[in-house]
Amino acid sequence: MPMQPPAPVEVPEQKVKEKDELAKPWKVIVLNDPVNLMSYVVMVFKKVFGYDDQKATRHMREVHEQGRSMLWVGEREVAESYLYQLHQWRLQAILEQDD
Repeated sequence: MPMQPPAPVEVPEQKVKEKDELAKPWKVIVLNDPVNLMSYVVMVFKKVFGYDDQKATRHMREVHEQGRSMLWVGEREVAESYLYQLHQWRLQAILEQDD
């Protein structure tokens, strides 16, 4: 008796993220905390992002007064690297996908 071919199997449709969606930029955001001194935060921004005194101070004030500051926007891998560095310096930071 010849073997019957197996019945076709229905594969559920999978949603695949569009390349554009994966390529969207990511924001590196530092959150305010009651622990770190303002001068320390300025120093970290200068070391991690290469900001000058004025730009680092402006972002520090934004964190202090508004509770958060967006420090950088770009490719996810680079954003994750910045996030890691900020955490190493004991700053509270998060990533958000840019709109």
